[in-house]
Amino acid sequence: MSDPEIRLHKMVAALRENQYRITPQRLAILRILAESKGHPSVEAIYAQVKPDFPTTSLATVYKNISVLKELNQVLELGFSDDSNRYDGNKPYDHPHVVCTVCKKILDPDIAALSNMTAELMRETGFTITRHRLDFFGVCPDCQAKKNQGSK
Repeated sequence: MSDPEIRLHKMVAALRENQYRITPQRLAILRILAESKGHPSVEAIYAQVKPDFPTTSLATVYKNISVLKELNQVLELGFSDDSNRYDGNKPYDHPHVVCTVCKKILDPDIAALSNMTAELMRETGFTITRHRLDFFGVCPDCQAKKNQGSK
């Protein structure tokens, strides 16, 4: 797990290198992304920013996410129910485990993934430029709730 302060500084540096101003609202959005372990949606980020910056709009959050995506400082996870989520902590391809009940997303560390990518390239002749590997299931918290409800 990367240190949130290091991630925050990397995102700020990338924005500055590309002549983007670091406004208080933008810094708040960056901080949420750097500190989040839950892969927030734009709406969740907006809900966290709004109390401290009441004039911030949802469009402002979307615009900032778009800029961060262009600069490869955030990873977008799109899902079939149109609930895109964002990972500012690990803005590179990596596997995810998604709870189908509460929608929690975790980042497991799987060393074998680099071997899998190399094997796919050998087997198919493709040059792999990106990958996405998601596992879906029920998290331990939701399993416990279900078990408590069935007693």
